[in-house]
Amino acid sequence: MESPQSLFAHGDEDLQVMKAGAMLRKVKSRSWKKQRHFRLQEDGQTIWYKSRWAGTGHSTFSVADVDVVREGHQSEILLSIADEFPADLCFTLVFRGRRSNLDLVAESPSEAQVWIRGIRKLIQNTESMNDKERLDQWIWDWFQKADKNKDGRMNFKEVRTLLKMMNVGMNEEYALRLFTMADKSESGCLENEEFVQFYKMLTEREDVWRVFQDYSRDGQILTLAELEDFLKQEQQEGERSLVHAQELIDRYEPSENAKKHGAMSIDGFQMYLVSPESAILDPQLLALHQDMSQPLSHYFICSSHNTYLMDDQLRGQSSQEAYIQALKRGCRCVEVDCWDGPNGEPVVYHGHTLTSKILFRDVITTLAEYAFKVSEFPVILSLENHCSMEQQRVMAQLLDTILGDTLLRAPLDTLVPQELPSPQDLKGKVLLKAKKIGGLEESEMLTDEVTDEISDEEEADPKSPSAENLSAEDLRLNDKKSKFSRELSDLVVYCKSVHFHSFEYSRLHSKCYEMSSFSESKARKLAKETGAEFVRHNSRQLSRVYPSGMRTDSSNYNPQELWNVGCQIVALNFQTAGLEMDLNDGLFSQNGCCGYVLKPDFMRNDDSFDPERPQDRNGYTSLRLSIQVISGQQLPKVNQKEGSIVDPLVRVEIYGVFQDQAKQETSYIDNNGFNPLWNETLNFIVHVPELALVRFVVEDYDKASRNDFMGQFTVPFTCIQPGYRHIHLLSKDGTAIPLSSLFVNIKISELTTEV
Repeated sequence: MESPQSLFAHGDEDLQVMKAGAMLRKVKSRSWKKQRHFRLQEDGQTIWYKSRWAGTGHSTFSVADVDVVREGHQSEILLSIADEFPADLCFTLVFRGRRSNLDLVAESPSEAQVWIRGIRKLIQNTESMNDKERLDQWIWDWFQKADKNKDGRMNFKEVRTLLKMMNVGMNEEYALRLFTMADKSESGCLENEEFVQFYKMLTEREDVWRVFQDYSRDGQILTLAELEDFLKQEQQEGERSLVHAQELIDRYEPSENAKKHGAMSIDGFQMYLVSPESAILDPQLLALHQDMSQPLSHYFICSSHNTYLMDDQLRGQSSQEAYIQALKRGCRCVEVDCWDGPNGEPVVYHGHTLTSKILFRDVITTLAEYAFKVSEFPVILSLENHCSMEQQRVMAQLLDTILGDTLLRAPLDTLVPQELPSPQDLKGKVLLKAKKIGGLEESEMLTDEVTDEISDEEEADPKSPSAENLSAEDLRLNDKKSKFSRELSDLVVYCKSVHFHSFEYSRLHSKCYEMSSFSESKARKLAKETGAEFVRHNSRQLSRVYPSGMRTDSSNYNPQELWNVGCQIVALNFQTAGLEMDLNDGLFSQNGCCGYVLKPDFMRNDDSFDPERPQDRNGYTSLRLSIQVISGQQLPKVNQKEGSIVDPLVRVEIYGVFQDQAKQETSYIDNNGFNPLWNETLNFIVHVPELALVRFVVEDYDKASRNDFMGQFTVPFTCIQPGYRHIHLLSKDGTAIPLSSLFVNIKISELTTEV
């Protein structure tokens, strides 16, 4: 029995060399460069490495976890040793999620190329596997883990160990019965296809079989009419059910005989139910589908706070890599804190802290390279400017020369706008958000510099003198004044930073291209006290919200409260995994992951929408959401000890307007993370589905302490497909957990007045 990856590796010269192994330098810093022996394992999937002095200790990683291989000095660490090791020896492995990069140096250019080409081939092969090949790889991986004596066979003792490793607390008598049924050769061991048969028996889906039986008259196949009935009644597909039924048979039915008769077997039915098109998130809404021609203020914009930081706000590392990771996640508003640096070069770091410093030049170079790789829609560069006039001019010059034509320098039609341009109009453009001398109307008549207040975040931070509490005279005397250069000011077009006075002042005096920044506490207060006015303000102007200065650990606030009042730029610490980033990833998973999501129509027009009183809006209708949590499949282990098995429960959480916030959970299942069965129904009422996010969380129950997180998936309510659906779980880091899912039945209906 061989895995798809190991079969692929057999015929490739580079991969055979990788299997033989090589000494590569692992580089962590300019002073930490140590040789490690690397080699590709026989499975063609795992890369193993160790120090020659480590004894039996070693490390491994899966090629499936590698996102991309960068060639040459393509990381800050490798750039720092460029004088010692030439580019043709160096390469970087970039992992999915938040795992640190692995920087490596080979002994020769040819050896570097073998590893660069080899790993790229393995990544490409992994990504091109079909569902059957992925499953075969997964089975083979488990076989290898359980085959302790490496004889290519598994005895019953090894099978019992395997079941525990797979999160199955199975009755020993039943396990022996399955083992005996699979052991066709009666040798007392399972070999190759026998193990595959054992796995198939282990993973038979009674839950899917029951659904199949409900619609199959003979219990063996679904006729075209029966499949159409299922799609119409359960999957709520309506008119297109007949055409879609035939498409599903053509696409998923493995039996040519069943296909010929226009029918679907249980195998084809199960393949359809676990496919992406039967996932909870409607694949049509995953793609770019929204109207992108409305003003910028009509969109939620995926936004990062202190983007340069990889860790906490006091001692964390500043890195260009943080910008790359944020942009790869679809972020469209990144932040740069600029300070005077040595040799006339501005630097980026969190001022007055011990965070490390990087060059402004390098940040802008990174932005130029990665800004539009994931999304073609505009990137807003939020500038926190603490530099002297001289270094501001350097910044302006660097922005001009490095970004070139991608930097927006003037209004699109040379006219002063009455409303902001659209993401469509601004495709491929970088917009600078900063203070500006005067406005677009009178900028030609102004002097070359101006004195203004402190930066946005300092201005609104409760720990610094708030402009709201100071008189005009105080402001003039404030010793935190800054001068702004004309060169930098002229690059600000549609995102001029201004102090927020009041909603009334903004309505009467503010221009559409003026925007304000709010600390999370200030924004929350405004949302609670004057929510409807905040919504109206945000229909015309951009608002940016950022975390409290007290969040030195880079924790996040709940962004939902600010989306509820239409705030577009709700900036989060992307480096910190957890609920808040799950919500952010969930909201922006739709519309092609382009970083822009169109706000509901009642937040874009002059209707008075108050998130505290949603029932008052025109066309208000509340919905009932019924979720039957049926089962789980191959849930991840929390405790990696061999005998440890999880006790999983599922919690469904609704995030939206205050009236929609709700949580319910199932009971827990003892000792079964492999195929737990709940069959429990959770019911919710949702008042503003257009703003609601639904989060499915799986936890390992612990009666003595806090439950352990196992996996989650967050989906916008409006993107949910009703019917029988699989929810493919994500890790805390936001990466997919292979084959790990929940099976649910979802019903959405209008709430009748009698209820």
